[in-house]
Amino acid sequence: MQNNISRVHFIAIGGSVMHDLALHLTKQGMHVSGSDDEIYDPAKSSLAAHGLLPEQFGWFPEKITKDIDAILLGMHARADNPELKRAKELGLKVYSYPEYIYEQSKDKQRIVIAGSHGKTTITSMILHVLQSIGRDFDYVLGAKTATVEGLVKLTDSPIIVIEGDEYLTSPLDPSPKCLKYQHHIGLISGIAWDHFNVFPTLDDYVRQFELFADASPKGGTLIYCEEDDLATVIGRKERVDVNRIEYKAHPHVVKDGVTYLKTDEGEVKIQLFGYHNMQNISGALEVCTRIGVLTKDFYQAIPSFGGASKRLELVAKNGNTAVFKDFAHAPSKLLATTKAVKQQYPQRQLIACMELHTFSSLNKDFISQYQDTLNDADIGVVYHNPEVSRHKKLEPLTDELIQEAFNRRDLKIFTDSKSLKEFLVGQQWKNSNLLLMSSGNYGGIDLDAFGKSIVENNQ
Repeated sequence: MQNNISRVHFIAIGGSVMHDLALHLTKQGMHVSGSDDEIYDPAKSSLAAHGLLPEQFGWFPEKITKDIDAILLGMHARADNPELKRAKELGLKVYSYPEYIYEQSKDKQRIVIAGSHGKTTITSMILHVLQSIGRDFDYVLGAKTATVEGLVKLTDSPIIVIEGDEYLTSPLDPSPKCLKYQHHIGLISGIAWDHFNVFPTLDDYVRQFELFADASPKGGTLIYCEEDDLATVIGRKERVDVNRIEYKAHPHVVKDGVTYLKTDEGEVKIQLFGYHNMQNISGALEVCTRIGVLTKDFYQAIPSFGGASKRLELVAKNGNTAVFKDFAHAPSKLLATTKAVKQQYPQRQLIACMELHTFSSLNKDFISQYQDTLNDADIGVVYHNPEVSRHKKLEPLTDELIQEAFNRRDLKIFTDSKSLKEFLVGQQWKNSNLLLMSSGNYGGIDLDAFGKSIVENNQ
C-alpha cells in the first residue's frame, strides 16, 4: 500500500463504501475529515461512533486547506460542489473512490469481479475461502458479510479482491468504476441492462463490459459465465495473450429443501441455493483456482459460507414458513431470486414482493424490462412510493402501467407501506414463503422485525 498520504478529506462521506473507507483509514492512523449534505443510518451512526460525523450537514469550502494530502470525491456530490471547487483552486489531488483504491493497490495482484448481478456474492465467496485457508488479502465489497470486517481493507497484502461496479466513477468521470482498478484477473458474471439513468440504451450498457474485458492485460485472465449470452459474446472475442476461462452452474442436487454440490469426492452440503448461486460458486471456484487455492480446500470452505448481507438472506423460518430479503431490484436479479426460492421450495406458496425504488425501475421507458420477472411467484406484489418518483423528477407510475409491464393482471400494487403490511399479514402463511426484494426499505418498514413477526405469528 502507498503510504505517502496521511491527511484525507471526503466530499460526500456518507456513501456506503465512502464512509467505510473513511473508518478504515482512521483506524490506520490517518487524519480523516468529511462533509455531506445528507447522511442516513447505518453510515450516520458508524461515523458518529468514530468521531467522523460532520457537525453540520452541507458543504463548507473553508474545510479545504493546503495541508490536506488528498480529496476523495463521492458519486453523490455534484461537479459544481463548493468544496471541490476550492480543492481545485488549491491544486489538491482529487481521487474518486476507485482511483484511490487503485493508487493504494498498484503493487498487488488485482482481482476484479464485474457483472450486472452476483458481484457481491462471488467476491464474498472468494474472501471466505481465502480466509478459511489462512491467505492474506485485501478487499473491496459492496455489502457486508460475516467473513470479513467492513467493506474495505487496504494493507500490505499481496492480493486484493474487488467488487467492480459498472456505475459511473465520479461526477467528474463518467467511465465505469470497474475500469479504474486495472485488473490482472477479471470476471464477468452476466450482463442485463441496468442504470437506465446513465446508460439509456442496452448498447451503451453492454459497451462498459466490453471495455472492461478489453482492459485485460497480456498474460492476464478473463473469466465469464458461458450461460450468459452477452457475457459470452464479449468473453470469446480474441484478445492477444489473454487467458479465457468459461464457467457454468456447478452440478448440484436439491434434497428436502437443501442444496448439495456434486463433486468428484461426493456431495457437499451448502447453505446457498438457486441456479444463479450455482453459477456464482463456479465463478468463485475458477478465480480461487487461478490464485493457487486447491479444489479440495475450496470445497471444505464453501459449506460454511452463509451469503452476503441482503443477498437471498434468511430473515426467519419455522417448519412451514420462511421469509427472505434480497437486494434484487433490477429485472435479471428479480427473475433469478424469485425462481430460486420457488425451485428450492416447490411445494410452498411463494409471495414475492418487490419495491420499485431506483431511477431505472421507476422510469416508464424502462419498466417494460420487468416483463414476466415475477411469474414464478404464486402471488406477486409491487410497492412504490409516488413521492420517490417525484423526488427523482419522474412521472409517477399508474397501476395499469405496472401490471402491463410485469405482464401480470393479478399483480397486487401498493403505494403506502401500511396497506402493504396489512395485506401481507392477512395472507395464509401455513406452507408459504415470503420474499422481500428491494434496494430501499418499503417506506420505512423494518424488514427483519416484520419478517420475524410473520413467522412467529404463524407457527
